[in-house]
Amino acid sequence: MITLSLVTGFLGSGKTTFMRRVAAQHRGRRLVFLVNECSPLDVDGPLLENATDGVVSLPGGSIFCTCLVTEFINTLRGIPERFGADMPVEGVIIEASGIANPKVIERMLRETQLDEMYALSTIISIVDPGTFRALLESLPNIAAQIEAADTVILNKTDAFDEKTLESVEEKILHLNPGVRLVRATYCDVELDILAVPQYRELDGEYAPCADPDYAQLTAKVTAPLDAAKMSAALAEMKPVIYRIKGFVPGASGNLYLDYSASGLTFEPADVTQPSHELAIIASGSHYDQAQRFAESLRSGLYNA
Repeated sequence: MITLSLVTGFLGSGKTTFMRRVAAQHRGRRLVFLVNECSPLDVDGPLLENATDGVVSLPGGSIFCTCLVTEFINTLRGIPERFGADMPVEGVIIEASGIANPKVIERMLRETQLDEMYALSTIISIVDPGTFRALLESLPNIAAQIEAADTVILNKTDAFDEKTLESVEEKILHLNPGVRLVRATYCDVELDILAVPQYRELDGEYAPCADPDYAQLTAKVTAPLDAAKMSAALAEMKPVIYRIKGFVPGASGNLYLDYSASGLTFEPADVTQPSHELAIIASGSHYDQAQRFAESLRSGLYNA
């Protein structure tokens, strides 16, 4: 049996950072990292490929929605042959889309008989204390991610006071009294990602293809961006834009742009021939505003 671990968390909470840490901590082990993004662009896959050879990307929706679940199932079926030719695969670590409801995973494994190939061990949810309470009130999948988890990583704790952290932890424990809570910065934790499998009796349904809570857009960037212009524009768009990420040209090489409620960052990106295109995830009820922002990016309004 191959151990299966699932990593959830809202957009920008730190899932990719955690995946990269897991890859570094378990270097040399036969692990496969399956990266799911709701955007049609594959951004996280190239970042992980610098840490491990065993990466599979499934962009374009949630692996637990009706439009992508068949491809997800077929991908899981093919992993042992694709990656286990020289040595059997020990585990598959899945980074689920930030909009995912993971409660259907046990049903999916059972109905497809993938439970004869995979054993579900850990479900980890990563939480940003700054956005958690507001998201919990507006997006039902946030609660489902906590309720399904056996471990919650409270990330970015260096940015918040003790009162805020305790308030978020209290809410998490109300949703899932038995969950293990771990505080972290930059997801710097060591967990047994290949823990002993357990059955949770989760109960969930596959989501429809189009989730009205979210809008997905892309924007090609052909020149370096001005960080100050971008920060000012995003400050005005805070209720509209949940997440932006992707690779952009810089003055002396490629940069990885990352925006969430925690802020905007540009970091050097050691990736081969990246697509200079940004994935934008916005509030579904503010689609027109998000579209205008994406068009401003495409037109070069925020270029340096």
